[in-house]
Amino acid sequence: MKKIMIVDDSSTFRNVIKNALVSEFEVCEADDGVNALNAIPSAGDIALFLLDVNMPNMDGLTLLENIRKLPNHAKTPVIMLTTETKDEFRAQAKSAGANGWIVKPCEADKLLDVVKRLAV
Repeated sequence: MKKIMIVDDSSTFRNVIKNALVSEFEVCEADDGVNALNAIPSAGDIALFLLDVNMPNMDGLTLLENIRKLPNHAKTPVIMLTTETKDEFRAQAKSAGANGWIVKPCEADKLLDVVKRLAV
């Protein structure tokens, strides 16, 4: 079973996303970018990252930049899953290597469909 890492400071939102994915994916989670970056080496083979933009300690865009520096995850798909709708954030995410941008809240079945297509 492929593993997805959800990084969001809202435990409620992480649970919603986890419940949408757990039937088809193994899910690991972190509550901010610092904890995610520390957890990645021991998390095993991660097939896709779902990152919130606005988090304490390390935001999602900074985390994305750090993920892209990791040899094992330089090309791992990353979807930014956030309430941010500003074009400047989307442009920064795309420039940093994000593969997609989904504004939350989102429908669970649509998210699952996107994750299935990208988690290779």
